[in-house]
Amino acid sequence: MRTFARALAALAAAGFAYAAYIYLTLPDVRPLRTTNPPTTAFMELRAREALRRGAPYTKDQRWVPYSRISQNLKRAVLVAEDSAFWTHEGIDFDQLRESMEVNFERGEFARGASTITQQLAKNLYLSPSKDPVRKLRELLITRRLEAVLSKQRILELYLNVIEWGDGIWGAEAAARRYFRKPAAELSPQESALLAAAIINPRLLDPGHPTARLRRRQQMIARRMGAATPPPVVTERVAPPPANEPLPGVQELPGTPVAVPGVPVVPDTDAGRPTGGRGPGQ
Repeated sequence: MRTFARALAALAAAGFAYAAYIYLTLPDVRPLRTTNPPTTAFMELRAREALRRGAPYTKDQRWVPYSRISQNLKRAVLVAEDSAFWTHEGIDFDQLRESMEVNFERGEFARGASTITQQLAKNLYLSPSKDPVRKLRELLITRRLEAVLSKQRILELYLNVIEWGDGIWGAEAAARRYFRKPAAELSPQESALLAAAIINPRLLDPGHPTARLRRRQQMIARRMGAATPPPVVTERVAPPPANEPLPGVQELPGTPVAVPGVPVVPDTDAGRPTGGRGPGQ
């Protein structure tokens, strides 16, 4: 009995030490408030995969601020990936419970429930592995991201680092590769097509959309009007006198204009699909 108690105590101590190690080795996310990451764990993973194949690795990423990404794309991505983005604090427990029930019924990992913040944590610091320890680290990093960053910054980071094809990273590179235009000018249908491909960007190619991708595009486009992206918030500086024009403020297609330090509520009709026809690509 005494031997069993000692073994149990040793096991508990080892578990505590391992949990402490995981926590203490979590990345410091605070620099992300003001600094854009030069690379991500997923980018480095793709580079290693290309090296093993003996193939050249190309990286097309063009960082753009949140205000220069189309409201249409923000709406489409929220619809496709995280409709509860505004209401959760990094983890959508309702979706998590539903996915666990579905996976238990099917006896396999058939459905995920990752929020945009969880996907950002995974892309920046982790790997696609379904290892439980990796998942635990993802949840802990997610909570740190939500505690330190605004919703605007989380979505800005996400839209600039996610994969949108072989060597294509972020909204600006994807918009220019597939539609020959900047991310600020993406239409509702183009945005819905890009958002539809996020689920498997290495298989679903917006440049050559399959019937499956078109169906997802249409589903997302129909729901975009109900999605509200975080407003644009610029750097907090003293605004000019009320009667003077704002210097250097230029409206871009698909993006609202913000008075410095004042959030702008997005136009609820800007991302609403037009007409009743199918995809207009």
